[in-house]
Amino acid sequence: MEQVSENKRQIIEALIFGSDEPLTSRQIIDILWSSDNSGPRLRIKDEEILTIIRELNADYVQSGRAYRIIQVAGGFQYATMPEFAEWLGRMVKEKARRKLTQATIETLSVIAYKQPVTKPEIEAIRGVNADYAIHKLLERGLITIVGRAATPGRPLLYGTTQDFLKHFGINDLAELPKPREIDEIMADHGMDMERELLKRMGKTEEEISEQLGHTVVGENGQLHTLPPKEDQNSGEVTDLDSDQERK
Repeated sequence: MEQVSENKRQIIEALIFGSDEPLTSRQIIDILWSSDNSGPRLRIKDEEILTIIRELNADYVQSGRAYRIIQVAGGFQYATMPEFAEWLGRMVKEKARRKLTQATIETLSVIAYKQPVTKPEIEAIRGVNADYAIHKLLERGLITIVGRAATPGRPLLYGTTQDFLKHFGINDLAELPKPREIDEIMADHGMDMERELLKRMGKTEEEISEQLGHTVVGENGQLHTLPPKEDQNSGEVTDLDSDQERK
């Protein structure tokens, strides 16, 4: 028991380091004294905890560590020194740049709208293997395992998390856009793109208004005018760039 008592300092250091939120003195005292299966117990007082934290910080200063134990929100937690804020900010920005890929977005959409849903169901809808996308979404905390399906093999069921709601700025899954609304959003986005392309081609606002909705971007990246409805069966389109060159 004496050997365990000598490790109080290391135990407190480990507890504060391992906690994802500020750890109060009361919590530390309770953790050290609680015991399951007749494990070791340690008595400690508030003053002793404060002394140990001061000693730990003194060691960090002496060894030139980039962190300290600070007191915040009524508890103790590790924090990096202010002079490293610039570097940590760059790290956060770098993480933010690692956006979801098209594959993970498609998989996340299936899960969001079909949850709870199994991997075989996701793959049946998308037509491709979903292992990597599911792994990445689990890693990002956007989805979680919510149970097992009552089907042969008892496959895992996936659903979205609270972090999913935070990521997309919504309070409830009911706020997700309906499929019809998504079509309207995509149509509006396409119209904006068409307007911008026509503007770059030097078209006036009047010409843009006349041609808007009657053009399409071809595989070569050029804007083509759609034929009148009666001629659409012929499959012919007019290259606006070519027309402009001929003029």
